[in-house]
Amino acid sequence: MSVVSSVLVPYASYLRVYEPLAAFPEPERSHWARYAERSGRPTAQDELRRSLADLAATPPVGVPAHESGDAFVVETDGVVCVCPWRTRLRGWLALEELAEMFPAPVLDAVLPPVVRGQAVADHERWAERNPDARPWIRTSVWQVPVRWFVLFSDEEREYAAGGDGAVPVLRYRTPMVQARRRLARALRTMREAVDEGPLIEGLVDVGRWLEEFHPRALVELDYAGLVHALPAGQLAGDRSAADVAEGIEALRAGDTEGASAAYGRLAERWRAVKDRQFAN
Repeated sequence: MSVVSSVLVPYASYLRVYEPLAAFPEPERSHWARYAERSGRPTAQDELRRSLADLAATPPVGVPAHESGDAFVVETDGVVCVCPWRTRLRGWLALEELAEMFPAPVLDAVLPPVVRGQAVADHERWAERNPDARPWIRTSVWQVPVRWFVLFSDEEREYAAGGDGAVPVLRYRTPMVQARRRLARALRTMREAVDEGPLIEGLVDVGRWLEEFHPRALVELDYAGLVHALPAGQLAGDRSAADVAEGIEALRAGDTEGASAAYGRLAERWRAVKDRQFAN
């Protein structure tokens, strides 16, 4: 195993949608049906390692030349649901955000302009042939966006402490119908209580994305690599979805002080995580 592939790649969280096989047209449906029956399917960590290996290549590969045929698979209420990786599409979308994340000299060192330019040209040609394409996975580094927590309740929180070589797990899963209902109620409350701004815009964006999927889909928020950025005690006590729900309910009741307190707990928790991004 190479050094790159043996490194644990941390510090990213994911919002995923798993759709039932019925949501996919043929021949893709048959492909995923066969795929779901395979043993030893790759994990989220395998996906990250592959991405890192591409960036470590010479010259670096900003976006894979071919789309991935892999997916995450879950079974809920007897229904097999899959979340395609779509690493090529996600790579293009991530490239669009890089200019906002890094100074030009750093960005040029990681991905030279000629590599980025070729990726942009490839994306434009591909988008002309696939105008309705969308990713099943959204990624955030060094945080979980507040708008993602709106989709879940504290009762849907799944936590495992890890140990004996196992990595801690913290995630939420909910049916699509519940995610859409919670987001709609939160958006209505926010618009009545506060001015238009980034949070409301973010909720609208997530809502539009969710509308693209099958109504019987499953929505998952996975802390993934962020479990390595949180001390064990803080991870075990993290109830961010509960804080968000409490804040929204307080706003709905006109309790601005209660909403401020809930948001303050949330902001302080995630500020400590993001501060590590700039630590030596």
